[in-house]
Amino acid sequence: MTTHLVWFRRDLRLHDNLALAAACRDRSARVLALYIATPEQWAAHDMSARQAAFISVQLNALHAALAEKGIPLLFHEVADFAASVETVNRVCAQHDVSRLFYNYQYEINERQRDARVEKQLPDVVCEGFDDSVILPPGAVMTGNHEMYKVFTPFKNAWLKRIKDGIPECVSAPMVRDSGALTAPLTPLTLNYPQQDFDAALFPAQEKRAIAQLRQFCQQSASDYEQQRDYPAIEGTSRLSASLATGGLSPRQCLNRLLVEQPKALEGGAGSVWLNELIWREFYRHLMTWYPALCRYQPFIRWTDRVQWQNNAAHLQAWQTGNTGYPIVDAAMRQLNATGWMHNRLRMITASFLVKDLLIDWRKGEQYFMSQLIDGDLAANNGGWQWAASTGTDAAPYFRIFNPTTQGEKFDRDGEFIRRWVPELHEVPGKAIHDPWTWAEKVQVTLDYPRPIVDHKQARLATLAAYEAARKG
Repeated sequence: MTTHLVWFRRDLRLHDNLALAAACRDRSARVLALYIATPEQWAAHDMSARQAAFISVQLNALHAALAEKGIPLLFHEVADFAASVETVNRVCAQHDVSRLFYNYQYEINERQRDARVEKQLPDVVCEGFDDSVILPPGAVMTGNHEMYKVFTPFKNAWLKRIKDGIPECVSAPMVRDSGALTAPLTPLTLNYPQQDFDAALFPAQEKRAIAQLRQFCQQSASDYEQQRDYPAIEGTSRLSASLATGGLSPRQCLNRLLVEQPKALEGGAGSVWLNELIWREFYRHLMTWYPALCRYQPFIRWTDRVQWQNNAAHLQAWQTGNTGYPIVDAAMRQLNATGWMHNRLRMITASFLVKDLLIDWRKGEQYFMSQLIDGDLAANNGGWQWAASTGTDAAPYFRIFNPTTQGEKFDRDGEFIRRWVPELHEVPGKAIHDPWTWAEKVQVTLDYPRPIVDHKQARLATLAAYEAARKG
């Protein structure tokens, strides 16, 4: 009997899992599953404690779901990716594995790990799959066979390609002929710091994640364009954690969206949320084409000459939500308390760190990864480089968000701010965006910091720093 091994990584699900489906296609084969925890590697990549807890729930749910299909899950823990290569080799030898199946990861360390595995297993057929994207990297290229550097042309080419044939989802595997596993399962424990997360907002179990996707596409995707920028409204999908860890596939998202919102591909209802899926594709494709993005290098090379101030006290004030700018502080406190931040606020807080405090964007990227339940290198790096004007398709360096007017525009009456900055609950209406002016007018002392920088002066200093770097 031939033995197939499915190596699970960031794809802890049964449904629409390309590697798992391929491994199970031969009904006569014995199918084993493997998961290797690498806590030292996770720490080096700044994986958050909440994401570790989220993955732990997913892993144990997968363990039980695979058992029902008659597929044992082998669990190993090693320090890092280098050690995981040896573990895969050993497992393949112990179980006489003839075929190894896995879904590609596009980060450079992961790609190097997989290349070493294939090199060290000459007698095992290794099959990889482009599972975490809708279209594989390289499928959407310019006429010169280069990667697009600007999102809109990429999106147009992506849409044209997808209309030729929408990738279908593959079914969960059937129960193996040997039947379900009946022995009691031992809980799998990750030796990594973990922090509680809100399971109602971020369901880790596969069935609940699928239900959340269905509900969003049915009830909210059509209103996404009108509601997505207002953090006081639950107008986003909150599916990012499941997508980041592979609890859902992007094909599931696309197909469900088109079932519920069939005009999305033509720019109708649901098209703005579809745009978010395409941004996700764009950043993943970019990472495979420009692996330097995985090494904290800017896409626009001259921006590496910007002279950052890197004021430690300012960085700490930003991290803890004590900058004196209410919308920035509310957003950072939401991140610290929940492991998630509204997308509009990610742009505002990133712009503030880089363009108001003139702190290296990489410090912000690293801090976000250390906190986010939906931490994903491609998306996080892409967002930070966009905000810092260092990346492909980035905001021009002279475009600098005014944090006060951003708050006035997207949290007009301060509903979101009051939720996260209770020190300001007595400040009325729109005055909350400039609370110290109101406090001085009515002669009230606030238990809230004054702005740590003057935005107008900070803006001029940032423009000068970028201009000096550009001229070299």
